[in-house]
Amino acid sequence: MAPLKTEVAFGLQYLPASAKVPTLGQGDALDELERRGIHYIRFQWVDYINLTRYRVIPLPSFRELLTASRPGVGIAKVVFGLIGVSLAPGFSGTGEYLYTPDLTSTRICGYAPGHASVMGWFEEKLPIQDNSNAGGDPFKVSLCPRGLLRDIVSNDRKGKALGVDFLVGIETKFILLKSTNPIEAVNDAPWSASRALLSGSNAAKCLEDIADALRIGDIEVLMYHAEAAPGQYEIVTGPLPPVEAADAVVFTRETIINIAAKHGLHATFSPRVYAHTCGSAAHAHISIHPTPQRPANPPPENPNTNQDTTMTPLERSFLQSLLDNLPSSTAFTLPTVASYDRVQDGIWSGGTYACWGVENRETTVRLTGAPGSHHFEVRTMDGTSNPHIALATILGLGLVGVQKGLELKIKAIDVPAVELSAEERTERGIKGRLWRTLSAARDAARQDATIINVLGQEFVQKYLDVNEVMENFLKSPTLEEEKIKGILNY
Repeated sequence: MAPLKTEVAFGLQYLPASAKVPTLGQGDALDELERRGIHYIRFQWVDYINLTRYRVIPLPSFRELLTASRPGVGIAKVVFGLIGVSLAPGFSGTGEYLYTPDLTSTRICGYAPGHASVMGWFEEKLPIQDNSNAGGDPFKVSLCPRGLLRDIVSNDRKGKALGVDFLVGIETKFILLKSTNPIEAVNDAPWSASRALLSGSNAAKCLEDIADALRIGDIEVLMYHAEAAPGQYEIVTGPLPPVEAADAVVFTRETIINIAAKHGLHATFSPRVYAHTCGSAAHAHISIHPTPQRPANPPPENPNTNQDTTMTPLERSFLQSLLDNLPSSTAFTLPTVASYDRVQDGIWSGGTYACWGVENRETTVRLTGAPGSHHFEVRTMDGTSNPHIALATILGLGLVGVQKGLELKIKAIDVPAVELSAEERTERGIKGRLWRTLSAARDAARQDATIINVLGQEFVQKYLDVNEVMENFLKSPTLEEEKIKGILNY
């Protein structure tokens, strides 16, 4: 009998060179926008509490703006520290950043005829000569979420220097509600059921319009389907390089919110809307690719462990480091109280132990795909997180292991970790467990030297201070309808 073939390819195969990045911002972008009937630019950013904010600029004014020696608009330095009408510690009303456009991020807003969106970078208006917080760059703002992600994956001292490329696809799960008070979903159809998308129904038309609008915005829509909770859906889009992937999920969420509103519906990405059924996550699917310039791996710390995997040394190093630091990372990837209501053991949310398994949805990291085209599904991320910050955290922590050449010591499991005894978990190298409250995760992150080294002391301190103020803000309403409104606005 002929030997069985051990390497099996299935599904779509993606490589960094084939990623479908937006092309509208290349070449004479503004002339192309004008030809397509665009009259307004939504110049947008996402803050520390994951609010998408923007300034609307008429296209002629935007064209004029780009002729400046340093194009951009002034944004008050409270931009990351404003929660409602309150300021987080360390922020004041003094000073402005220059928010500079990144035309490569340009996408046509299919949900808003005549509008296109552009993202950018926060810079100092005037140079700071001793800008040690930003690596000496006199204009760089170390608090810029999008800039942070860019630097982690492409900086000469980080991803670029290590010869590593990433592709990332972020799941978009959301719930469509007919009413927020009381909470009433568009339907109660079960997972992937045809009844969730009945022809001619408001829900079906809404999903079709969302998919159409995303395609207008040059987002690769692979599929959409009903999820398990009442009124819950998922849209699957194609993978992109990290910064573009985070931009794409921001654009996708804006599209969903706006199209839903046109149908008289409220879309929410809140992690936990119902107590009796599953919540909504934003799982990050990450594949790791060596570049032709990648240097040789340093010798592994422990070469005699975990050889029962088809992962490459690069993938193993990344995974070990990510799992080692996963508990402290959730302050940035699971940033609301509702996030911790979603993540529980035994309910297919990934569980609370820092562990991995092959196609095991009861692990915090699921290895999926065929040998040679593996990717990780990181399940400790939801739609309340700023995607640039969440990806910067996940990828930055994994790259620490790549830099050190860590060997994978944690063994795969094929059952929920909570079903293993303490001795069995120890034998498999499972030591870490997620913090069970947001405040505990924050406290751990403040003391975590690896987190601070990856994200920067100033960013970690300012972000966590903002997060604490936000948690107190969401706890403060006394009326139940105000609490619901606060949760469902995510």
